[in-house]
Amino acid sequence: MSKKLTVVIPMAGLGTRLRPHTWSKPKPLVSVAGKAVLGHVLDMFGALPAEQLELVFIVGYLGEQVTAYLDEHYPHLKAHFVEQKERKGQSHALYLARDYLEGPVLMIFVDTIMEADFGFLQNPPDEGIAWVKPVEDPRRFGVVVTDENGYVQRIIEKPDDDRYNLAVVGCYYFPEGRDLAAAVEEQIHHDIQTKGEYYLADAINIMLQKGLKMRTQEVGTWLDAGTPEALLATNRYLLENGRDNTAEALRPGITLVPPVYIHPEATVEASVIGPYVSIGKGCRVSHAVLRDTILDDDAEVEHIALETSLIGRHAQVHGRPFHLNLGDNTQITL
Repeated sequence: MSKKLTVVIPMAGLGTRLRPHTWSKPKPLVSVAGKAVLGHVLDMFGALPAEQLELVFIVGYLGEQVTAYLDEHYPHLKAHFVEQKERKGQSHALYLARDYLEGPVLMIFVDTIMEADFGFLQNPPDEGIAWVKPVEDPRRFGVVVTDENGYVQRIIEKPDDDRYNLAVVGCYYFPEGRDLAAAVEEQIHHDIQTKGEYYLADAINIMLQKGLKMRTQEVGTWLDAGTPEALLATNRYLLENGRDNTAEALRPGITLVPPVYIHPEATVEASVIGPYVSIGKGCRVSHAVLRDTILDDDAEVEHIALETSLIGRHAQVHGRPFHLNLGDNTQITL
């Protein structure tokens, strides 16, 4: 029988870089490639038996929407919810969830979408794992320092130089959650902060000093969903890699330029859609040209051309038809 795996997903941040969308919904529920960001994260665990998983969501602003999303889309998953009212950092979030940290634990940040096979965790290993990716400029990330055998010696949060280029992507495996809880409690007790927050890197460094063996696992694809630009880039990648449904979405009176995703319950007529367009459930699109754009559920767009745009739930964008009579060599920008 597979050993229980606890998956901890901190998601209490306000998502200020994605406003105005995150005024009315938490960042994990922002749509990309026809599904909430959280849905893409949870789908990464599809290779694991649902009965093996126990999920812990650390929620904040509008956290009740996350509960409702899980109830509707992932009712088969066993889930617990912990509220982080004060945003004091990653380790503080884990401290609030410490009662659930027991046995093998996988921790992943909710805006970490990566290509990884977690199937091996059906038989959890005895060593820790930090998923990493080489980057050109590591100063914006946490990075790992490894020894000659590839084991992690320490983690540096936002280094001042580029000596180490293996950035941690926001996903860690710990063979024993109680050790993680103890390190977090020690970190907070001694008030070990980095740049005014309780970073997980400092707790992991405590564990490494106490003998944790942690190796790295390199990922080829690491997607971000934290800014409008990153969200659109992630949308493009996902549509190019498995989320395109052009063949099923084609219908009379519209032109599709792949890749696109159109929800079966969306209404699209007399429009040109694509490339890189996602249209959510209940959307209505008429006489429009859309490119590199995401429409969340129940949005309405008509008589307009949109590019590199994010349209939220129930938003309405109405242009108006017009007539032009242009002579030779005329230039016009609308």
